[in-house]
Amino acid sequence: MANHSSALKRARQDQKKRLVNRTQKSAMRSAVKQVMVAVEAGDKSAASVALKRATSLIDRAGRKQQMHASQASRRVSRLNSHVKGIA
Repeated sequence: MANHSSALKRARQDQKKRLVNRTQKSAMRSAVKQVMVAVEAGDKSAASVALKRATSLIDRAGRKQQMHASQASRRVSRLNSHVKGIA
């Protein structure tokens, strides 16, 4: 456990940030899952709507350093190819 006041403050800040990151990453995963469910169902309109939301959340996670920017780009690209693959 931290002993200095600055280390205690940093621990409090880290705890708050961890909660924020966890909720945002959970929302991102849920959005990706919605895209994949729509793709598997073959519903192109629902998939494209879900893709727009998921893309926004993934890009935000990349900007906020919750995941590497390259990983965010790769995930968006793969989701986009899944949606385009709907017949």
